[in-house]
Amino acid sequence: MKISLLVYEGAISSSISSVTDIFGGVNGFLRMQGRPEAFELELVCRDVNNTHLYLPAGDLKKVALKDVVSTDLIIVPAFQGDADAALTQNADLIAWLKEMSAKGTEIASLCFGSYFLAEAGLLGDKPCTSHWAAMQDMRQRYPQLNIQPDMVITDQDGIYTSGGAFLSLNLVLYLIEKFCGKEVTVWASKMFSIDIDKVNQAHFAIFQSQRRHEDKVILKAQDIIEKNFQQQLSIDQIAEQSNMSTRNFIRRFKSATNNTPIEYLQRVKIEAAKKALERNDQDINGLMYDAGYNDVKTFRMIFKRITGLTPQEYRKKYSRTITLADRLN
Repeated sequence: MKISLLVYEGAISSSISSVTDIFGGVNGFLRMQGRPEAFELELVCRDVNNTHLYLPAGDLKKVALKDVVSTDLIIVPAFQGDADAALTQNADLIAWLKEMSAKGTEIASLCFGSYFLAEAGLLGDKPCTSHWAAMQDMRQRYPQLNIQPDMVITDQDGIYTSGGAFLSLNLVLYLIEKFCGKEVTVWASKMFSIDIDKVNQAHFAIFQSQRRHEDKVILKAQDIIEKNFQQQLSIDQIAEQSNMSTRNFIRRFKSATNNTPIEYLQRVKIEAAKKALERNDQDINGLMYDAGYNDVKTFRMIFKRITGLTPQEYRKKYSRTITLADRLN
């Protein structure tokens, strides 16, 4: 299988080197077993003479963009910095991805690389994911996308996306399993110490107040929620304070923030509970009341739905006062 790894200015070096290491390691494993290599990996860039690779590329083949006639799979690594700048600087690469997809080439993105696929119009209504920090911005840029924020991997019609940072290496494992089978994937998982069972990235996310809109009435409603979430707020009350009918308020709130008012309220409450768990300064019941919940069952259910973990699991994983040794016990 021929894999073209896209290299461009601004790409995160670890997003490139990790891919070359893992696919190269799998080829070596197969050679040791007397089997043919599974992957032919090449680095694709605008100009092979002017692209600076901040990684040991070894004997990897480097190919100019204009010389790529065909390939089986293109992998788009993550970029660092401002999305607007990355998209503007790489408009030609995005056009090339669109052209290659039209030829039937499969395309995968790692982390923020999903912006390139979205900009090329390759995601359509397919399920897609990215780094949790990109979700709000991507929803606003591309409202037609079927974004699955908690997913680690998506795969539909030869288009793949993956979660944030090193979690995106789970997509590399997924591709290895898809094209080489489970045995090889288990070896790669063990050799590179990548957890093969990561299917949810919700607990990594930090809720970001969704204020990148110009609806002043909804901005005021968000202030009401964020300042009074500990109280027994009702959506009817917030709508009344916003001088709107409840139905119109819900519609307008969802349009501005991509969340219903109740979803937004729940996320604000759970973010407060997460911070309390990280401080480890209260028992579960105490922080539950401080987050505005009175029912333990409801609190645990909503907490796990939003984070993918129970409150106890979250505390054990992220509490600042629990040492690594404690977590191992």
